[in-house]
Amino acid sequence: LVDQGNTVIVIEHNLEIIKTADHILDLGPEGGEGGGEIVAQGTPEQIAASKGSHTGVYLKPYL
Repeated sequence: LVDQGNTVIVIEHNLEIIKTADHILDLGPEGGEGGGEIVAQGTPEQIAASKGSHTGVYLKPYL
């Protein structure tokens, strides 16, 4: 789909998948009522370097 010029939006928690993304919107900081804000966005490397991202902490070893 991407090779044909389409945008693909995926909601995912698997870090093996997340590390391959072109761009990530990391929502949080917590789940449910404690979330819903964009806490980080960018490439996997940018998310891993983001101080406010719980996802980044766990993503970093995968990069």
